[in-house]
Amino acid sequence: MDKSDNQLLTASEKSIIGGYGSWAASLVAATPSLSFRNSGENDIDSWKTKAVSKANELIARPQKSEPKVTIEKKYTYDGLEIEELSWQLPYGRSTKAVLLKPVGVKKPLPAILGLHDHAGMKYFGYRKIVKTSDDQHPILKEHQTSDYGGKAWANEIAKRGYVVLVHDTFAFGSRRVLYEDVKGLDWGSLDVTNKSDKDPEKSENILEYNKWSSEHEHVMSKSLFCAGTTWPGVFLSEDQIALDILSKRPEVDPKRIGCGGLSGGGLRTVYLAGMDERIKCAVCVGFMTTWEDLILHKSFTHTWMTYAPLLPKYLDFPEILGLRVPLPTLVLNNNQDELYTLSEMKKADVILGEVYSKAKASDRYAAKFYHGPHKFDQQMQKDAFEWFDKWL
Repeated sequence: MDKSDNQLLTASEKSIIGGYGSWAASLVAATPSLSFRNSGENDIDSWKTKAVSKANELIARPQKSEPKVTIEKKYTYDGLEIEELSWQLPYGRSTKAVLLKPVGVKKPLPAILGLHDHAGMKYFGYRKIVKTSDDQHPILKEHQTSDYGGKAWANEIAKRGYVVLVHDTFAFGSRRVLYEDVKGLDWGSLDVTNKSDKDPEKSENILEYNKWSSEHEHVMSKSLFCAGTTWPGVFLSEDQIALDILSKRPEVDPKRIGCGGLSGGGLRTVYLAGMDERIKCAVCVGFMTTWEDLILHKSFTHTWMTYAPLLPKYLDFPEILGLRVPLPTLVLNNNQDELYTLSEMKKADVILGEVYSKAKASDRYAAKFYHGPHKFDQQMQKDAFEWFDKWL
């Protein structure tokens, strides 16, 4: 395209894929074929049967199994009883997790499956949203300060009378890909020839690993596609296994379980809360927009974890979460969030509002917009916790 051709593109036609943007966006219907907003859809149950079935088909999660859970350690910290847990899935290294609960629990309590974020930091998993001792890694301390108002939000909600489980999901923390796992990979920025898994807690090694693992994402995603699954399918399966474990705990009321998280945790909330009705209350933070926003503007800011090919033909992105209607759902957004376009965040709110209104459940959906960049600060946490208190 020469300069004169480029001048023919108006501002509205320009996109992150150049002159192909408006064409690509036109391939996705304003109201996709399995949207509950379609005039022909009036019965929630029959619509859900079709929509959830198609979503399951396209997300293509691997078959899940029920692992044996090992209690590695028990102790008290921050006014909470804490258990460090692990379980082995049929693939990958052992999953590590923590369970937090108020001291001296006597009766079943409501529970929260806390979903950790992405943040370009695959070295850490559950540790990003919990605090289990005063000796906290400086990178974690900085992360909780910048993204969470200086709080470990899983601890904070546990103190309100919840049992909280937070686990490492696929490719994060204990589930991360080690350099030794891909020894011999010597291509471009993925070259591991001079990389080592020794001294992993050194800050410089963590930063180097996080950079490498971000570069490795497209390889992982392509390989998953070739295996007949998707990244959302894999983390959904693993999150559902964690939900199985949490729901069977004797101190948990299985009819009062919620989930939530920021960013990558918000993404996981979209899929888990949308696809599993055991989640009775959901709070999605910092991960809500439309497919059009990702087509035209913001896919480059997002992880490969986001995408389930062909799903946009049937449901807009917010409608994945909307599959849970009429169960209570709160979406928290930041007006200056660099990961999304504000107008598309607001369009997503309209879409979810229409779904809940049509289901006569408008009181069970809310969205809030806050000043500032991508975050889950103390005011947002307060609003999220009050939503959980109201519905659980």
